[in-house]
Amino acid sequence: MEDTIKITPVEKWIVKPVNQFISKSTTGGIILFVSAVVAIVLANSPLQEWYHHLWEYKIGFTLNNETYLNFTLHHWINDGLMAVFFFVVGLELKREIIGGDLSEPKKALLPIVAAVGGMVFPALIYLGLNAGTEAEHGWGIPMATDIAFALGVLYLLGDKIPNTLKVFLTALAIVDDLGAILVIAFFYTAEIDLTALLTGIGFVAFLLISKYLGVRNMFFYIIIGIFGVWLPFLLSGVHATIAAVLVAFTIPANSVVNEQLFVSRIKKYLGKFQEADTTDSPTLTNDQLHILEEIRTTTKNAIPPLQRLEHNMHTTVSFIIMPLFALANAGVTFSGDTGSNAASMITLGVVLGLCLGKLIGVMGVSLMMIKLKFASLPEGVSIRHLAGAGMLASIGFTMSLFVTSLAFDNPEHELQAKLGIFIASLIGGISGYFILNKKKTTVQ
Repeated sequence: MEDTIKITPVEKWIVKPVNQFISKSTTGGIILFVSAVVAIVLANSPLQEWYHHLWEYKIGFTLNNETYLNFTLHHWINDGLMAVFFFVVGLELKREIIGGDLSEPKKALLPIVAAVGGMVFPALIYLGLNAGTEAEHGWGIPMATDIAFALGVLYLLGDKIPNTLKVFLTALAIVDDLGAILVIAFFYTAEIDLTALLTGIGFVAFLLISKYLGVRNMFFYIIIGIFGVWLPFLLSGVHATIAAVLVAFTIPANSVVNEQLFVSRIKKYLGKFQEADTTDSPTLTNDQLHILEEIRTTTKNAIPPLQRLEHNMHTTVSFIIMPLFALANAGVTFSGDTGSNAASMITLGVVLGLCLGKLIGVMGVSLMMIKLKFASLPEGVSIRHLAGAGMLASIGFTMSLFVTSLAFDNPEHELQAKLGIFIASLIGGISGYFILNKKKTTVQ
């Protein structure tokens, strides 16, 4: 019997290379940034009018001459598709909290406090430059970290950084985003539909009860998560991505078949498969099919639903959702008076708030917590890594742009804030990349 597996020319020359390309951790980051560059080029080309109008196209549905959920394409991407991204991030964070680097309270404390520092200091710096002016309402703009772009830079670095830093920045960015969402809800939302919000929270509680009662059907969680949690949050006025994180935390993280039982059953099924009658044809016998089905069921039950969802959704998020997100959000159009706008207090407040405020908040507060022995550095993470994470945290693209649209009615102020976001995100991304673009160092 041959030990090698025969593969077809299509599998050898097309399928295998494509799978290898997709499986690389840097690939998603590369596609993300290519999409962002394409968006910027389109927004500053003769196609800029078409580009901007494309995302304003409304999509909804009509029932009995009434139109429902009639939102722009941009809105659907940011509140719909990005909810899927945040759902996967929520799954990753829950896994780390249960059995990873955030499972110990002392380790989890550091990114939480760093995130709070990374929100407070940027707001203070912005207010220091704009307090008492028409622009002071924009203090929330530099508070946010764009988790998508920040993690994209980390994945570009591949194995040059410890996985614990990715976990730290992921946790920090999620806490940061949740904080930004609360700021939006309390300070930038004109009206919140409490009935819709409480409905969503009620379904979150229902999913938690279902999990503890032993419900493990993923279709059940998806349907309730979309129509019971995400949709009410969307209609409530509170940013819908928080609903995705909440739903992720309701997904069961335990397996039906433990490791010891799994090994025992697989050995038994393999023995049966070897003893089963075979045929000379390429097809299998009914006994063989039955045994393989048992192996598949046992394997499925050995994988926690949380990890199965996380693994299955990774490709969709990296190669469909994130590129669309970048295309819809990264296109900033630069006008002829860009220089004068870039020198405004609004632009300066956003740039210094994001770049300096995030660095002080993330790195400074983290070092203070470590110095006071309230927390410790994650394994493999150095002070250089904290500095790099602080700079990457200054990438504030999506949420900062969203807050800008809520904070300002004046188009000039809005343009100045967007310029600041773009400049700070560029500085933060490039400097963070070069700070971290070194071989791993062992913390003594």
